[in-house]
Amino acid sequence: MLIYPHFGWKGRTLKSGRKAIHREIDLEQPDHRNLSRRERQIMDVIYGHGRATALEVMDRIPDPPGYSTVRTLLGVLERKGFLRHERKSYHYVYFPTAPASEVRSNALEHLMETFFDGSATRVVSALMDLRRDELGSREFAEIQALIEKSKKQGR
Repeated sequence: MLIYPHFGWKGRTLKSGRKAIHREIDLEQPDHRNLSRRERQIMDVIYGHGRATALEVMDRIPDPPGYSTVRTLLGVLERKGFLRHERKSYHYVYFPTAPASEVRSNALEHLMETFFDGSATRVVSALMDLRRDELGSREFAEIQALIEKSKKQGR
Protein backbone atom coordinates (compact mmCIF):
# COMPACT_ATOMS: atom_id res chain seq x y z
CA MET A 1 0.00 0.00 0.00
CA LEU A 2 1.28 3.47 -0.84
CA ILE A 3 1.44 6.02 1.95
CA TYR A 4 0.85 9.68 1.30
CA PRO A 5 1.93 12.22 3.89
CA HIS A 6 -0.40 14.48 5.79
CA PHE A 7 1.37 17.69 6.59
CA GLY A 8 0.91 19.50 9.87
CA TRP A 9 2.75 22.50 11.31
CA LYS A 10 4.98 22.17 14.33
CA GLY A 11 7.25 24.73 15.94
CA ARG A 12 10.64 24.22 17.54
CA THR A 13 13.21 26.47 19.17
CA LEU A 14 16.58 27.09 17.55
CA LYS A 15 19.91 27.42 19.45
CA SER A 16 19.58 31.18 19.10
CA GLY A 17 16.35 31.07 21.08
CA ARG A 18 14.24 32.06 18.06
CA LYS A 19 11.22 30.00 17.06
CA ALA A 20 11.42 28.06 13.78
CA ILE A 21 8.46 26.52 12.04
CA HIS A 22 8.75 23.40 9.97
CA ARG A 23 6.41 20.84 8.53
CA GLU A 24 5.97 17.58 10.36
CA ILE A 25 5.01 14.58 8.22
CA ASP A 26 2.41 12.16 9.52
CA LEU A 27 2.71 9.00 7.43
CA GLU A 28 -0.87 7.89 8.04
CA GLN A 29 -3.08 8.15 5.01
CA PRO A 30 -6.22 10.24 5.64
CA ASP A 31 -9.43 8.25 6.03
CA HIS A 32 -11.97 9.09 3.31
CA ARG A 33 -14.81 7.69 5.42
CA ASN A 34 -14.67 10.69 7.75
CA LEU A 35 -15.55 13.36 5.21
CA SER A 36 -18.59 15.61 5.44
CA ARG A 37 -21.16 15.56 2.62
CA ARG A 38 -19.68 18.66 0.99
CA GLU A 39 -16.12 17.38 1.37
CA ARG A 40 -17.17 14.10 -0.32
CA GLN A 41 -18.81 16.03 -3.15
CA ILE A 42 -15.61 18.02 -3.69
CA MET A 43 -13.46 14.89 -3.61
CA ASP A 44 -15.84 13.22 -6.10
CA VAL A 45 -15.36 16.14 -8.51
CA ILE A 46 -11.60 16.14 -8.14
CA TYR A 47 -11.31 12.35 -8.52
CA GLY A 48 -13.69 12.47 -11.47
CA HIS A 49 -11.62 15.06 -13.31
CA GLY A 50 -8.16 14.45 -11.86
CA ARG A 51 -7.74 18.05 -10.77
CA ALA A 52 -9.88 21.17 -10.44
CA THR A 53 -9.93 24.82 -9.41
CA ALA A 54 -12.42 26.20 -6.91
CA LEU A 55 -14.57 27.56 -9.75
CA GLU A 56 -14.59 24.18 -11.50
CA VAL A 57 -15.64 22.51 -8.26
CA MET A 58 -18.48 25.03 -7.87
CA ASP A 59 -19.68 24.30 -11.42
CA ARG A 60 -19.76 20.55 -10.80
CA ILE A 61 -21.37 20.07 -7.37
CA PRO A 62 -25.11 20.22 -6.74
CA ASP A 63 -26.46 23.35 -5.06
CA PRO A 64 -22.96 24.78 -4.58
CA PRO A 65 -22.12 27.07 -1.67
CA GLY A 66 -20.39 30.40 -2.30
CA TYR A 67 -16.92 30.70 -3.76
CA SER A 68 -15.27 31.54 -0.44
CA THR A 69 -16.89 28.50 1.20
CA VAL A 70 -15.59 26.23 -1.56
CA ARG A 71 -12.10 27.73 -1.17
CA THR A 72 -12.30 27.20 2.59
CA LEU A 73 -13.38 23.56 2.14
CA LEU A 74 -10.54 22.97 -0.33
CA GLY A 75 -8.12 24.38 2.25
CA VAL A 76 -9.59 22.12 4.94
CA LEU A 77 -9.21 19.07 2.68
CA GLU A 78 -5.62 20.08 2.00
CA ARG A 79 -4.83 20.46 5.71
CA LYS A 80 -6.42 17.06 6.37
CA GLY A 81 -4.08 15.56 3.76
CA PHE A 82 -6.61 14.68 1.04
CA LEU A 83 -5.53 17.33 -1.47
CA ARG A 84 -2.52 19.26 -2.64
CA HIS A 85 -2.42 22.24 -4.94
CA GLU A 86 -0.23 23.93 -7.49
CA ARG A 87 -0.49 27.48 -8.66
CA LYS A 88 -1.47 28.04 -12.29
CA SER A 89 -1.52 31.71 -13.17
CA TYR A 90 -3.85 33.31 -10.61
CA HIS A 91 -5.59 30.09 -9.60
CA TYR A 92 -4.86 27.13 -7.37
CA VAL A 93 -5.42 23.79 -9.04
CA TYR A 94 -6.20 21.04 -6.53
CA PHE A 95 -5.43 17.36 -7.00
CA PRO A 96 -5.76 14.30 -4.71
CA THR A 97 -2.83 12.99 -2.67
CA ALA A 98 -3.84 9.34 -3.13
CA PRO A 99 -4.61 7.68 -6.46
CA ALA A 100 -8.25 6.83 -7.15
CA SER A 101 -7.40 3.12 -7.41
CA GLU A 102 -6.08 3.08 -3.83
CA VAL A 103 -9.06 4.99 -2.44
CA ARG A 104 -11.42 2.72 -4.41
CA SER A 105 -9.77 -0.40 -2.95
CA ASN A 106 -9.95 0.96 0.60
CA ALA A 107 -13.61 1.94 0.17
CA LEU A 108 -14.52 -1.45 -1.28
CA GLU A 109 -12.69 -3.25 1.51
CA HIS A 110 -14.56 -1.17 4.10
CA LEU A 111 -17.88 -1.83 2.36
CA MET A 112 -17.19 -5.55 2.18
CA GLU A 113 -16.27 -5.74 5.89
CA THR A 114 -19.16 -3.54 7.04
CA PHE A 115 -22.07 -4.88 4.99
CA PHE A 116 -21.01 -8.30 3.70
CA ASP A 117 -19.15 -9.85 6.65
CA GLY A 118 -15.93 -9.77 4.63
CA SER A 119 -17.34 -12.13 2.00
CA ALA A 120 -16.36 -11.45 -1.62
CA THR A 121 -19.03 -13.96 -2.69
CA ARG A 122 -21.75 -11.89 -1.02
CA VAL A 123 -20.45 -8.70 -2.67
CA VAL A 124 -20.43 -10.25 -6.15
CA SER A 125 -23.85 -11.82 -5.56
CA ALA A 126 -25.30 -8.46 -4.49
CA LEU A 127 -23.81 -6.74 -7.54
CA MET A 128 -25.19 -9.39 -9.88
CA ASP A 129 -28.65 -9.11 -8.27
CA LEU A 130 -28.52 -5.32 -8.44
CA ARG A 131 -27.46 -5.23 -12.11
CA ARG A 132 -29.32 -8.36 -13.24
CA ASP A 133 -31.19 -6.58 -16.04
CA GLU A 134 -28.24 -4.40 -17.07
CA LEU A 135 -25.47 -7.01 -17.05
CA GLY A 136 -24.71 -7.69 -20.71
CA SER A 137 -23.05 -10.79 -22.09
CA ARG A 138 -19.79 -8.89 -22.67
CA GLU A 139 -19.59 -7.70 -19.05
CA PHE A 140 -20.54 -11.16 -17.79
CA ALA A 141 -17.76 -12.68 -19.93
CA GLU A 142 -15.28 -10.15 -18.49
CA ILE A 143 -16.28 -11.17 -14.96
CA GLN A 144 -15.83 -14.83 -15.84
CA ALA A 145 -12.40 -14.09 -17.33
CA LEU A 146 -11.36 -12.27 -14.14
CA ILE A 147 -12.46 -15.27 -12.06
CA GLU A 148 -10.51 -17.69 -14.28
CA LYS A 149 -7.41 -15.47 -14.15
CA SER A 150 -7.65 -15.32 -10.37
CA LYS A 151 -7.96 -19.14 -10.17
CA LYS A 152 -4.83 -19.57 -12.32
CA GLN A 153 -2.91 -17.21 -10.05
CA GLY A 154 -3.95 -19.32 -7.06
CA ARG A 155 -6.11 -16.71 -5.35
